[in-house]
Amino acid sequence: QVQLVESGGGLVQAGASLRLSCAVSERTFSDHRMGWFRQAPGKERAFVATITRSSGSTNYADSVKGRFTISRDNAKNTLYLQMNSLKPEDTAVYYCAAKTRLYGSSSSPDAYDYWGQGTQVTVSS
Repeated sequence: QVQLVESGGGLVQAGASLRLSCAVSERTFSDHRMGWFRQAPGKERAFVATITRSSGSTNYADSVKGRFTISRDNAKNTLYLQMNSLKPEDTAVYYCAAKTRLYGSSSSPDAYDYWGQGTQVTVSS
């Protein structure tokens, strides 16, 4: 059973930065594509960013491109999301997820097998 634990959320003002972390309890962390998703109140879970196993490729939602950076440290079994220039519309619960299956779109929540419990990010105007 893969366990993912997010941390780093909080309440910040617009324009501030936060870095989210996701600790993964599995030796094969480096074998999996990882992703960040977010869910705002009353909305569906939405794709934020994804990164390949070796960090060779990343992809971002248009709404965060240029402001957010996904990265991973395979030696520490940890996934990161650096969020800069935060906006009130970034307010949501942020989830990290692991994709162990080879099929499925890397931007679709349905393609990911394991999820963390989420961390709240609130951006005030």
